[in-house]
Amino acid sequence: QVRLVESGGGLVHTGGSLRLSCAASGRTVNNYGMGWFRQAPGKEREFVSAITWNGGSTSYADSVKGRFTISRDNAKNTVYLQMNSLKPEDTAVYYCALDLRGSMRPWDFGSWGQGTQVTVSS
Repeated sequence: QVRLVESGGGLVHTGGSLRLSCAASGRTVNNYGMGWFRQAPGKEREFVSAITWNGGSTSYADSVKGRFTISRDNAKNTVYLQMNSLKPEDTAVYYCALDLRGSMRPWDFGSWGQGTQVTVSS
Protein backbone atom coordinates (compact mmCIF):
# COMPACT_ATOMS: atom_id res chain seq x y z
CA GLN A 1 0.00 0.00 0.00
CA VAL A 2 1.36 3.39 -0.95
CA ARG A 3 1.96 6.11 1.62
CA LEU A 4 2.24 9.75 0.58
CA VAL A 5 4.02 12.27 2.80
CA GLU A 6 3.88 15.98 2.05
CA SER A 7 6.45 18.47 3.28
CA GLY A 8 7.68 21.98 2.60
CA GLY A 9 4.81 24.02 3.92
CA GLY A 10 5.28 27.03 6.12
CA LEU A 11 4.56 30.70 6.70
CA VAL A 12 5.50 33.22 4.01
CA HIS A 13 4.63 36.80 3.16
CA THR A 14 2.59 37.79 0.15
CA GLY A 15 4.71 37.44 -2.96
CA GLY A 16 6.91 34.79 -1.44
CA SER A 17 7.63 31.27 -2.63
CA LEU A 18 7.49 27.75 -1.30
CA ARG A 19 8.28 24.36 -2.76
CA LEU A 20 6.17 21.47 -1.61
CA SER A 21 7.29 17.87 -1.89
CA CYS A 22 5.27 14.67 -1.83
CA ALA A 23 7.30 11.54 -1.26
CA ALA A 24 5.75 8.14 -1.90
CA SER A 25 6.75 4.99 -0.07
CA GLY A 26 5.51 1.43 0.02
CA ARG A 27 5.36 1.05 -3.73
CA THR A 28 6.41 2.92 -6.81
CA VAL A 29 4.08 5.59 -8.10
CA ASN A 30 5.88 5.93 -11.41
CA ASN A 31 2.87 4.51 -13.25
CA TYR A 32 0.43 6.95 -11.69
CA GLY A 33 -0.52 10.49 -12.41
CA MET A 34 -0.26 12.58 -9.28
CA GLY A 35 -1.91 15.73 -8.11
CA TRP A 36 -2.04 18.47 -5.53
CA PHE A 37 -5.19 19.65 -3.82
CA ARG A 38 -5.80 22.15 -1.05
CA GLN A 39 -8.37 22.85 1.61
CA ALA A 40 -8.80 26.21 3.26
CA PRO A 41 -10.60 26.60 6.59
CA GLY A 42 -14.34 26.32 6.14
CA LYS A 43 -14.04 25.37 2.49
CA GLU A 44 -14.13 22.17 0.51
CA ARG A 45 -10.97 20.58 -0.81
CA GLU A 46 -10.16 21.87 -4.29
CA PHE A 47 -7.96 20.78 -7.15
CA VAL A 48 -4.70 22.67 -7.61
CA SER A 49 -2.58 20.82 -10.15
CA ALA A 50 -1.88 17.40 -11.65
CA ILE A 51 0.81 15.70 -13.69
CA THR A 52 0.76 12.52 -15.76
CA TRP A 53 2.89 9.52 -14.91
CA ASN A 54 5.73 10.56 -17.20
CA GLY A 55 5.43 14.30 -16.65
CA GLY A 56 4.33 14.78 -20.23
CA SER A 57 1.16 16.64 -19.38
CA THR A 58 0.17 18.95 -16.58
CA SER A 59 -2.97 20.79 -15.56
CA TYR A 60 -3.66 23.68 -13.21
CA ALA A 61 -6.56 25.38 -11.56
CA ASP A 62 -7.17 28.80 -13.04
CA SER A 63 -6.39 30.42 -9.70
CA VAL A 64 -2.78 29.18 -9.75
CA LYS A 65 -1.89 29.21 -13.44
CA GLY A 66 1.30 31.11 -14.12
CA ARG A 67 2.30 31.02 -10.45
CA PHE A 68 2.53 27.32 -9.55
CA THR A 69 4.51 24.61 -11.32
CA ILE A 70 4.11 20.88 -10.78
CA SER A 71 6.93 18.46 -11.52
CA ARG A 72 8.02 14.97 -10.60
CA ASP A 73 11.14 12.90 -10.18
CA ASN A 74 10.27 9.27 -10.73
CA ALA A 75 13.72 8.15 -9.64
CA LYS A 76 12.89 9.62 -6.22
CA ASN A 77 9.22 8.63 -6.24
CA THR A 78 8.46 12.28 -5.52
CA VAL A 79 6.25 15.02 -6.92
CA TYR A 80 6.80 18.72 -6.32
CA LEU A 81 4.77 21.89 -6.37
CA GLN A 82 6.72 25.11 -6.82
CA MET A 83 4.57 27.99 -5.64
CA ASN A 84 5.58 31.54 -6.53
CA SER A 85 3.90 34.90 -6.08
CA LEU A 86 1.90 33.52 -3.18
CA LYS A 87 -1.25 35.30 -2.09
CA PRO A 88 -3.19 35.19 1.19
CA GLU A 89 -5.94 33.25 -0.61
CA ASP A 90 -3.43 30.44 -1.20
CA THR A 91 -3.50 29.73 2.53
CA ALA A 92 -4.64 26.14 3.00
CA VAL A 93 -3.58 22.63 3.85
CA TYR A 94 -2.06 21.13 0.72
CA TYR A 95 -2.48 17.44 -0.04
CA CYS A 96 -1.05 15.19 -2.69
CA ALA A 97 -2.84 12.20 -4.14
CA LEU A 98 -2.65 9.52 -6.80
CA ASP A 99 -4.64 9.44 -10.02
CA LEU A 100 -6.17 6.06 -9.31
CA ARG A 101 -7.85 5.64 -12.72
CA GLY A 102 -5.38 7.37 -14.98
CA SER A 103 -8.01 9.90 -15.98
CA MET A 104 -6.47 13.11 -14.59
CA ARG A 105 -9.98 13.98 -13.39
CA PRO A 106 -9.97 15.44 -9.87
CA TRP A 107 -12.63 13.05 -8.59
CA ASP A 108 -10.49 10.03 -9.51
CA PHE A 109 -7.66 10.97 -7.16
CA GLY A 110 -7.14 9.18 -3.86
CA SER A 111 -4.65 7.70 -1.41
CA TRP A 112 -4.31 11.07 0.25
CA GLY A 113 -1.33 12.20 2.25
CA GLN A 114 -1.69 13.90 5.64
CA GLY A 115 -1.20 17.38 4.21
CA THR A 116 1.15 20.28 4.82
CA GLN A 117 0.05 23.72 5.99
CA VAL A 118 0.77 26.75 3.84
CA THR A 119 0.06 30.16 5.35
CA VAL A 120 0.51 33.37 3.39
CA SER A 121 0.43 36.55 5.41
CA SER A 122 -0.62 39.88 3.95
